[in-house]
Amino acid sequence: MKTARRTPRLFASTLALLCSATLVVAQAQDPVSDERMDASTKYQHKAEAQGHTDAGHMTNEDWWPNQLNLEILHNNSSKSNPLGKDFNYAEEFQKLDLAALKQDIEEVMTTSQAWWPADWGHYGPFFIRMAWHSAGTYRVADGRGGASDGTQRFAPLNSWPDNGNLDKARRLLWPIKQKYGQQISWADLMILAGNCALESMGLETFGFAGGREDVWEPQTDIYWGPEGEWLADQRYSGDRELQKPLGAVQMGLIYVNPEGPNGKPDPLA
Repeated sequence: MKTARRTPRLFASTLALLCSATLVVAQAQDPVSDERMDASTKYQHKAEAQGHTDAGHMTNEDWWPNQLNLEILHNNSSKSNPLGKDFNYAEEFQKLDLAALKQDIEEVMTTSQAWWPADWGHYGPFFIRMAWHSAGTYRVADGRGGASDGTQRFAPLNSWPDNGNLDKARRLLWPIKQKYGQQISWADLMILAGNCALESMGLETFGFAGGREDVWEPQTDIYWGPEGEWLADQRYSGDRELQKPLGAVQMGLIYVNPEGPNGKPDPLA
């Protein structure tokens, strides 16, 4: 009877010993416990266990590379105009006091700012460069680009090496844009600032004609070239035959490199 009574106790002790040994072996096989595992590793293991995939590696364009991109049909649509689909710039421009506006531009042009000091106290050349580069993307072949819609404010033009620091020129004009609001578009204001600069330095201009309506988002239907980096020039074939319809000699320039061919100031290059 005594032997029979000891059997359950012996069995229970043996079972407890086996469970403890199993736990020790399991911990030895998996040294990275949940307590020591960082949050990112936990998430990764959980995602793998549930079969999650990372959507960032594939896009619809990757899955369907030959799809027809219809998004450009909605680019700068009147339905998404932040000023409202019934906004009429021609009517707003008629309300503008052009003489007062030019006087305000003149004041800004001759008031040097500590955060971007004017050369010799005059921002005129700076404004001329802004206006020139705004117009510099114009393409004779189809009449696209240029100063007609204020695209210098958006990518990729606002990041072109050729347009370096022109964001400061637009920042100088920002108080004027705030004052006159929708009576003057950015497209018109940039060109008018260039006109005022020329006139302030003695040039008699032909005058100013307004009517350039702003776009409000970057244009997605433009071919800028095959390059993937600034100032690259993979746009040629044969004996330096420029790929049509491109006009600039390098990516990120409005026309030619002012430092010379490919940035080399060599007259024989």
